Amino acid sequence: MSQPAVADTRRLNSKPQDLTDAYGPPSNFLEIDVFDPQTLGVGRTRHTVYKVRMRTNLPIFKLKDSCVTRRYSDFEWLKTELERDSKIVVPPLPGKALKRQLPFRGDEGIFEDSFIEERRVGLEQFINRIAGHPLAQNERCLHMFLQEETIDRNYIPGKV
Repeated sequence: MSQPAVADTRRLNSKPQDLTDAYGPPSNFLEIDVFDPQTLGVGRTRHTVYKVRMRTNLPIFKLKDSCVTRRYSDFEWLKTELERDSKIVVPPLPGKALKRQLPFRGDEGIFEDSFIEERRVGLEQFINRIAGHPLAQNERCLHMFLQEETIDRNYIPGKV
């Protein structure tokens, strides 16, 4: 009989880390910030926009530094596109806050600073979870969302 296979548990030989390795730029990074919320319009056209800044050195992205303006409905569009065309589990967006949109409220509803900040944090978590997924990084809709000033909703879905 042959010997049972035993896993090799020896340590890999690695070079000692120097200061350049320890404090230099990371080998691969992807940073996305959702910031600077601004409320625009009046009445039924009133809405909040957010800046979405991406910095990366991943070769899959054509731009290494980009900043675009997006509103909540753009995040909804991205989620719908990814659910339709990709094989990844798409995390939930922060809620629509329907009760905050009711008329005759004593506050600003969805335009109150605390709600806007809570939503901003939720949107930032959402986009970082999506963009960090290796399969999502190949989707054309994600690249358009992060790097193009306007979203072409008539684009042809597919891989980059």
